[in-house]
Amino acid sequence: MPTVLRVGSFRFYFYAGDGGEPSHIHVEREDKEAKFWLDPVRLARSRGFIRKEISRIRRLVVEHREELLESWNEFFHG
Repeated sequence: MPTVLRVGSFRFYFYAGDGGEPSHIHVEREDKEAKFWLDPVRLARSRGFIRKEISRIRRLVVEHREELLESWNEFFHG
């Protein structure tokens, strides 16, 4: 599970076995987890985060989208 970004208490990562799916990122904090598709950015699922947190995470994913896609492509296609 490579961690590709940390922002505050959020950890952004993907699973090594995720390569067969479209590009996406998992985000966790404590026991909460969300998955966002990267192209286009949209929420795939969430467990434990409240709506306000999901909005904040989505903004972070949008802000760091190019970096996240680059990490995805390097890991799975590089």
